[in-house]
Amino acid sequence: MRGVIFDMDGVLVLSEPFIADAAIRMFAEKGYQVREEEFRPFIGMGEDRFIGGVAEQRGIALDPARDKARTYEIYAEIVRGRLPIVPGAREFVRACRDKGFLLAVASGADRVKVDANLRELGLPASTFDAVIDGTRVARKKPAPDIFLLACDALSLAPSECLVIEDAVSGVEAAKAAGTRCLALTTSFDAAALSAADWCAPDFAHVPRAALDW
Repeated sequence: MRGVIFDMDGVLVLSEPFIADAAIRMFAEKGYQVREEEFRPFIGMGEDRFIGGVAEQRGIALDPARDKARTYEIYAEIVRGRLPIVPGAREFVRACRDKGFLLAVASGADRVKVDANLRELGLPASTFDAVIDGTRVARKKPAPDIFLLACDALSLAPSECLVIEDAVSGVEAAKAAGTRCLALTTSFDAAALSAADWCAPDFAHVPRAALDW
């Protein structure tokens, strides 16, 4: 093991309720009332699918670029000073750096949201050797593309990397990329994430074996 690739939402920060709230407010501005649970099947797939999937199911016409930008605008306003950090996240990132691992963030979100999250997390992009956002790949999770790109950015083979995920689609993407995967049960339970190599509730309870191979 030489590298650690972090998903962002649900892994480093507990942002899923906030992006759902932002999307609900965006839809409300368009005259539609949607519920938080409607977004759940699309967690981890990037905001294009997160918003677009609900719109498809409801038959709501979207202007994808404009409506996603508006959702991000609302999101940035409501998370300022309020975004919960996954327990142990900052300490785990620093411990991985101290161990000499190369570090990347690979998020299906656009860079504007990634930067907002990293700002709230208190770990600037310069903390990581690579930051890959969802605009860098055409195929979103569960396709492996974003993790393959992150491995390439670190100049490592997938077999040398651990991906940390929280979503079913993210675990599928990590395994399809050929990496090992630690799943945090912040968004789904362990049974739903059983394809991962290891599961933990947060960074304070990561199995030792997940870092020692």
